[in-house]
Amino acid sequence: MSKIRLIALDLDGTLLDSDKRLTPTCREALDRAAAAGIEIVPATGRFFEGMPEAVRALPYVRRAITINGAQVWDASDGSVIYRAEIPCERAVEILRYLDGRPLIYDCYADNWGWMSRDMWEACGDYVPDAHYFDMVRRLRTPVDDLKRFLLERGGGVQKLQLFTRDMPLRARLLRELGQRFEGIAVSTSVVNNIEINSASAHKGAALRALAAHLGIPLPQTAAFGDGMNDLSMIETAGLGIAMGNAAPEVKARAKRVTGDCDSDGVARGIERWCLGAE
Repeated sequence: MSKIRLIALDLDGTLLDSDKRLTPTCREALDRAAAAGIEIVPATGRFFEGMPEAVRALPYVRRAITINGAQVWDASDGSVIYRAEIPCERAVEILRYLDGRPLIYDCYADNWGWMSRDMWEACGDYVPDAHYFDMVRRLRTPVDDLKRFLLERGGGVQKLQLFTRDMPLRARLLRELGQRFEGIAVSTSVVNNIEINSASAHKGAALRALAAHLGIPLPQTAAFGDGMNDLSMIETAGLGIAMGNAAPEVKARAKRVTGDCDSDGVARGIERWCLGAE
């Protein structure tokens, strides 16, 4: 196995436990990896400021794959290493297609979340998980009408997201959206959401771009994840590691499977496969 020089880490369900905490054991493993000269890269569906402070404050986290790969952000100087966005007109077209269905939607643009005010106020009816409810309310700015806001703003949209409690509708939209609208990638990270990015915005493409920027060969990269939005990254990395709580498709296509997020699976995987124990 090649010496690992970069570790990309999904957050929710991977680096963070079920209570969205960075445990002391995982923090210590990250510290040891960073001390060994390994680049530590969060890889998340969130924008950078939406990541937990415990992760953002790690002194060795200088770069992050954010918004499902729509952006690779260099926090040391605020520069963008990689960018892949949905054109504004296409984003509005998708939102119009979603109108009238039992769901709410929002978007990320300019590294922040935006949402129509009526949907922001109704999010408790569509986002039953307390953690995600809190995230939606804190990390979205309500506007009178999201589609009009985007058209007046212009420019690309980093991600669209919807929440619904109608699981048959969610399953149907997961199939339909990618067929109906060219140039998008459709994924999911929690049980009742759908995330829509540019087809060029996925964690695998972002990892490839970041590794090239840093001059690190892909065989010397590792990636940890649990969800379908992590699959491209796990397949791109030289060493793709699925969590014990990962989706079956992710486990089937990873090179290794570690413990779950509540058993410090990331720490176990780093010690076992990234720091030369095996």
